[in-house]
Amino acid sequence: MENAAWDVAPARDEGTIFSFLQPLNKAVPMVATADVGRVAAQLFQQTWSGVRVVELEGPQRVSPNDLAEAFAQVLGRPVRAEVVARETWGALFRSQGTKEPLPRMRMLDGFNEGWIAFEGEEADIVKGEVKLETVLRGLVSQAG
Repeated sequence: MENAAWDVAPARDEGTIFSFLQPLNKAVPMVATADVGRVAAQLFQQTWSGVRVVELEGPQRVSPNDLAEAFAQVLGRPVRAEVVARETWGALFRSQGTKEPLPRMRMLDGFNEGWIAFEGEEADIVKGEVKLETVLRGLVSQAG
């Protein structure tokens, strides 16, 4: 969820967040770093043998539209999500200092196309406790 730090200024200043995740109404797993730390600490206290995969996400999945709505609640102003066209990603990422943008682009394609996803049963996914709005309030506060 803390990746939304990149969206604070445009949400606050322009009322827009720019999304590489598409379509804008598709919810994906996101998790707060506080939940990652808490669950990791709990796992270190457990014992098991062999290979163990723990899939962790926040209390609910988040779409770009959900993110915009949460920013609107936190900022007290309308915020909308806007798609960043796929054909512009390479040049945009290079302009931001990425030497080879293809891995990031393929990762985003994986989320958008659904081939990056949790593999376990829905009932086995560990749900975090920290809500998106809580994370966004902290990010907005830090940004000033």
